[in-house]
Amino acid sequence: MPQSCILIGAPIDSGQRRAGCLMGPAAYRVAGLGATLTALGHRVEDRGDVALPALRPAECGNPAVHALPETVGWTEALSATVQAALSDGGFPVVMGGDHSLALGSVAGAAAHAHAAGRPLFLLWLDAHSDFHTPQTTTSGNLHGTPVAYIAGRAGFDAFPPFPAPLPPRNICLFGIRSVDPAEHEALLEHEIEINDMRVLDEFGIVVPLRAFLDRVEQAGGMLHVSLDVDFLDPSIAPAVGTTVPGGATFREAHLVMELLHESGLVTSLDLVELNPFLDERGRTAKMMVDLVGSLMGRKVFDRPTRSF
Repeated sequence: MPQSCILIGAPIDSGQRRAGCLMGPAAYRVAGLGATLTALGHRVEDRGDVALPALRPAECGNPAVHALPETVGWTEALSATVQAALSDGGFPVVMGGDHSLALGSVAGAAAHAHAAGRPLFLLWLDAHSDFHTPQTTTSGNLHGTPVAYIAGRAGFDAFPPFPAPLPPRNICLFGIRSVDPAEHEALLEHEIEINDMRVLDEFGIVVPLRAFLDRVEQAGGMLHVSLDVDFLDPSIAPAVGTTVPGGATFREAHLVMELLHESGLVTSLDLVELNPFLDERGRTAKMMVDLVGSLMGRKVFDRPTRSF
């Protein structure tokens, strides 16, 4: 079914220290994201880039944490913007920007789902688990904290309370292959579904993803997908400052998107960690746009259902 796609630019660099992600929204526009969605029959409204509001004081006991007031400001602004887009009946596509934007985008989706009386589920397509808190991070990079915030872990006192934290079983980490010891220990205490690359190597993409999607469907849930460039292998997507070898291949990534489309369950989307300064003639931006095309219905050919 055609969607009313609402493009939201999130030019955020504050969640990490390697400059360039703030150019991501412009790169997606230049790579033809809007035109791709329009060609697939969807309505497209580009609401421009979210602006950072006036900053208020924010403190954290961990001296390693940096850019806390900026990250809190982005979180509040993006939460309101995504909630408004969903309330308008739209399908928000948040163009980042580093992964700290998910602190706000998923908060907005959670607030909308709670108001609608539906559970929210999260599919985290990423090389990293991002399960640190501001208190446990040693790098101080807050792009490594969104899943902990979404799951309701303590340590986010500087941030607005997360609306209706997701039960751990509503969160699926898919394709991860880089987890810090502190994150690993914390994950063992939660029932978050973890499909790391070992699981995907053993069982393939389809079995674990369909099992998760079945749970979403049975619960009548909404599904937020957060797609990090480093979910992909750096050989096909070099424009990211957190490359980890052994990521999803071109075909595996498109298969994930095709399965998500066929499920009809996705209600909002993040595109994160694209750093155009590190790209090769727009190669990664075009790859990400192609993946969105697969998520939104592009097929090589229609596959008719057979009765035999």
